[in-house]
Amino acid sequence: MALFEVNNLVKSFGGLTAIDHLNIHVQQGEVLSVIGPNGAGKTTFFNLITGFYQPDEGQILFEGEDIVGLSPDNVTKRGIARTFQNVRLFQNMSILENVMVGQHSQAKSTVLGAILRTPGYKREEERIRQYAREQLAFFGTRLAGYRMEQPAMVLSYANRRRLEIARAMATGAKLLLLDEPAAGMNPRETLEITDVIRRLRDERDFTIIVIEHDMKVVKGVSDRVVAMDYGRKIAEGTYHEVANDEQVIGAYLG
Repeated sequence: MALFEVNNLVKSFGGLTAIDHLNIHVQQGEVLSVIGPNGAGKTTFFNLITGFYQPDEGQILFEGEDIVGLSPDNVTKRGIARTFQNVRLFQNMSILENVMVGQHSQAKSTVLGAILRTPGYKREEERIRQYAREQLAFFGTRLAGYRMEQPAMVLSYANRRRLEIARAMATGAKLLLLDEPAAGMNPRETLEITDVIRRLRDERDFTIIVIEHDMKVVKGVSDRVVAMDYGRKIAEGTYHEVANDEQVIGAYLG
C-alpha cells in the first residue's frame, strides 16, 4: 500500500477545471517531483492535499485513510506538512520560535495551562523548544547556535527557505510537500537545497513531494517524476523517461 495517493481527483473554479481526474501515488521514503508549466494545477494539487481547498470529486488517501474534508490543521496533525511558493515566516519572531510554532500543532497543553504557566505547560514548552533545536541542527550553522535567537527577518533568502522547511519538519510530519524550494536561488544555493532534499529522505526518513521548475533539482532528487498540464497527468516515470517524453517536451520543456 502506498503511503499517499490521490484517485480521480477533480477540482474546478467556475468554468475552469484546475485538476482533471488526477491519479498519483507515493511510496514510503520516496521523493516524487511534480513538474509542468505555470497554470498546470501543481499548487492547486498541494492546496487540495492540505485542506485549503476541497475537491469536487475523488479521494486523497494518507496511510490508507481518506483525508478529504479535514481542515488544514487536522491534515498537519495527521502527518502532512508543506512549504509555500512564497516564503511565509513570522518575521519578528526568532528563528527558534518560528520552528516551535510547527510543534505547537501537536501540543496538548490547554489555554488555561498556558495562561497559568502550570508545571505541565512548562515541561511541554521545554520539550517543544528542544525538539525545535534538533530540527534546526539539521541545517548546521546556517540556522543553529547563536542564530536561533535572531529574528527571522535577518536571514538571507536561501536561509528563509531552510527555516520554512525546518518549521515543516517540526510538525512531526511523515510527508513533506515542498512548493518550489529552489525558486529565486542562485546556482550555488540551488545545489545546496538539492542536497538538503536528499538528506531529508536519507537521514530523516521523510517522504517528499516536490513541485519544482529547476530541472537540475528535479534530476538530482527524484525517484520518480510526474508531469502535469491543464490539471492532467501527461507523463510519469524516471527523470529521463519524463524529460524525453514528447508530450512533456511539447507542453513544458520546449
